[in-house]
Amino acid sequence: MSDLCPLDYRYGRPVMKKIFCEDSRLQYQMDVEASLAKAHASLGTITKEDADEIVRISSLKYVTAKRVKEIEKETKHDLMAMVKAMTEQCNGNAGKYVHLGATSNDIVDTATALQIRDALKIISEDIDIFLVTLAKLAKKERDTIEIGRTHAQFAIPITFGFKISGYIAEMLRHKERIFEIGKRACAGKMAGAVGTGAALGKNFFRIQEFVMDDIGIYYEPAATQVVGRDRYTELICFLSVVATSLERYATEIRNLQRSELSEAAEAFDITKQVGSSTMAQKKNPITSENVCGLARVVRGFMIPAFESQVLWHERDLSNSSAERFILPHVFALVDDMLHKMNNVFANLSVNRDNMIRNIDSAKGLIMAESVMMKITEKGIGRQVAHEIIREASMNASKNNEHLLNVLLRNKELTKIMTEKEIRSSMDPKNYVGGSKEITDNMIKAVESALNVKI
Repeated sequence: MSDLCPLDYRYGRPVMKKIFCEDSRLQYQMDVEASLAKAHASLGTITKEDADEIVRISSLKYVTAKRVKEIEKETKHDLMAMVKAMTEQCNGNAGKYVHLGATSNDIVDTATALQIRDALKIISEDIDIFLVTLAKLAKKERDTIEIGRTHAQFAIPITFGFKISGYIAEMLRHKERIFEIGKRACAGKMAGAVGTGAALGKNFFRIQEFVMDDIGIYYEPAATQVVGRDRYTELICFLSVVATSLERYATEIRNLQRSELSEAAEAFDITKQVGSSTMAQKKNPITSENVCGLARVVRGFMIPAFESQVLWHERDLSNSSAERFILPHVFALVDDMLHKMNNVFANLSVNRDNMIRNIDSAKGLIMAESVMMKITEKGIGRQVAHEIIREASMNASKNNEHLLNVLLRNKELTKIMTEKEIRSSMDPKNYVGGSKEITDNMIKAVESALNVKI
C-alpha cells in the first residue's frame, strides 16, 4: 500500500518522526516495563536476576513490532500483546513478573511522557537555533529604515531590525513556556487500574517513585487509570501558539514579498528553482505559505485534544485513538515549521532600496505625527497641533503633493517652526523612536538566555 499520510512522504524531519514511529513507541514502553521490574527487585518483590532478565529482553532485538502485531490479532489488545511477546523471550521464571502490578496505561502514559520529553527537547533546540538566526538578522538590519504599517496602511517609520525584535521577544516567551510545560506534560504513572495502586500493595508509592526517578520524569500525584489529560491539552495549546507565531512571521514575509512592496523575500535559486509551471517569471514565498497552511492543521488538533480530556469515570478508551494522531502530528509539524522558518530568515533577502522607495512614495505623509509632536514642543496644544497637520495632510493628499511643500507654505506653521526644524521633523531617520535601542536590548536578551555572542 502506498503511503497515506503526508507526514510519511512530504512533511516532518526524521529526527522528530523517529520518536513517534512504531518501533520507538514499542521501545519506550519496554523501557517502562524494565524500570518497573527494577523497582520490584529493589524492594525484594522479585529477584534481581529476574529483573535483570526482563531488562535484558526489553529491546527491539528480542521483541519486535511484527511479533507484537501477530499476538495482537489474537488478544485484540496491543499492550497485552507486548507483555506476552516480552514474556515469551524471558529465560527461567522472569516472564512471570513482566508487567507485575501494572495496568496498561501505567506503561502507555509513562512511555508517552518519555516521548513528549524527548520531543520537547527537540522543539527547545529548534527555538534556540531560531532565536540566534533572528538576533543575527536584527543586528544586521538594526538601522534599516522601513515604513511601519497599521491596517495595511502607511503609519510611521520603524527599522527592520525593530520588526524582527518583536519576533525575538515572542520566541523568548515560548522558551520560557517550554520550560514550564515540561514539568506538567512529562508526567507518567505507576498506580494500577484506577490510580489507587492496590495491585502494587504496600510498596505502591515507593515503586511509582522509583520508576519515575529511574526514567527521569514526573508522576501524576492523583491519577485515575490515566494521567490527567489537561496536561496534554495544555501541551497541544502551547504547540499551537508556537505554530501561530510562526504563521504570523510567515504572513509578514508573504506581505513584504508582494510585488508592489518587494521589501523582503525568501531566497530563490535562479539557476534551477521554478516558481510556476506556466508563469516562468514567478518567485513565490512558498515556504512561508507552507508554514501558514501547516499552522492551520496544528491548531485543528486542539479540538480533539480538549475533547479527549473528558473521560467517563476513571477512564474510557475514547481518547486513545485521537491521541495516536494528535501528538505525533503536532510535534512533527511544529518541528518542521520551526526548521523551515529558520531557513527563511537565515537566507532572507532584504531590499533596503525598495524600503526607501516605499517611504518616498508616501510623499511625507508618514511624518505627520513627527511634525505634530514638534509643534507641541513649542507650546501649542496637542489638539490644535493635530488640526494644523491634519488639514495640511488632507490638502497634500488631495493635490498629490509632498507634505513638506504644503507645510513650508503654511503661514500658521512657519510662525512656530523654522524651515530647518520642519525639514528635520520630516526626515524619517529622525523619527524611529527607540527602535534601535529596543533591537539592541532584544539581541542582548538572546545572548543572555542562550549564553552566546551574536
